Amino acid sequence: MPGKHQHFQEPEVGCCGKYFLFGFNIVFWVLGALFLAIGLWAWGEKGVLSNISALTDLGGLDPVWLFVVVGGVMSVLGFAGCIGALRENTFLLKFFSVFLGLIFFLELATGILAFVFKDWIRDQLNLFINNNVKAYRDDIDLQNLIDFAQEYWSCCGARGPNDWNLNIYFNCTDLNPSRERCGVPFSCCVRDPAEDVLNTQCGYDVRLKLELEQQGFIHTKGCVGQFEKWLQDNLIVVAGVFVGIALLQIFGICLAQNLVSDIKAVKANWSKWNDDFENHWLTPTVSEVLSTAGPQQNSVIGAPGLAPPSQHAFFGLGGLYPEPTFKNW
Repeated sequence: MPGKHQHFQEPEVGCCGKYFLFGFNIVFWVLGALFLAIGLWAWGEKGVLSNISALTDLGGLDPVWLFVVVGGVMSVLGFAGCIGALRENTFLLKFFSVFLGLIFFLELATGILAFVFKDWIRDQLNLFINNNVKAYRDDIDLQNLIDFAQEYWSCCGARGPNDWNLNIYFNCTDLNPSRERCGVPFSCCVRDPAEDVLNTQCGYDVRLKLELEQQGFIHTKGCVGQFEKWLQDNLIVVAGVFVGIALLQIFGICLAQNLVSDIKAVKANWSKWNDDFENHWLTPTVSEVLSTAGPQQNSVIGAPGLAPPSQHAFFGLGGLYPEPTFKNW
């Protein structure tokens, strides 16, 4: 309407989403760096950093790998999301979105495959546990992990106590000179609530007894079966945890993509403004110059009778024309 100024909403980067994404990722960055530092410290204590070949010498799983891998992934994601949001860097934000989306689809594919190929997963889990049983005494962290699992799930071995025959210290062969021969680790033992001191020798020679007699001293169920039973009993909790993690990942991807869209819109608006400014003011045509110049100014361009320029004129491309005003803006 005449006499009134019309205000147009220009695109801008949303501060709320930007700083929420920044805070969301700085927590992951710090936690990832902490996990990575713990893993490297554990490897340093075990001398792995000074002897890298020790990583492949262990027959089972080194639990420190979990800290290093998880910490490394969280650190990279946290850095990309944090710096990308703070500096409005579209490359880092796109990297964050793609990386997080890739992790999400890997988790989804793993869950689907685990549900479809249950028997194959069970066989692989048996194989995995037995490989770690063989390396029980080779790494203190692996030993602690196996003891924790057997105590938590009240189990012994992958399928049962006889799986400990795979370990050179616990097998029942006549050539085994170990005092732990035909025994099991203390974590297989049925704990007596009245005991104040843990008896680490409770599993010695226990597999020399009959199976019915063993049940009074050790857990005779395998850890694979006990783990499956635990999953069934806690299915809602486990599913809730995975759904919560998935929603956080989707939320992070949406925030990053929304921020990228805002940044691109602002850049496009600035590019359009610059093009309009250059086309309107910096590159006038000859007809525009002639139409805006008075008789005296026309004489400067080529007519006889040169007159001095106006104090409100300036030199541009193509000649002398009046100083522009920003009324049109």
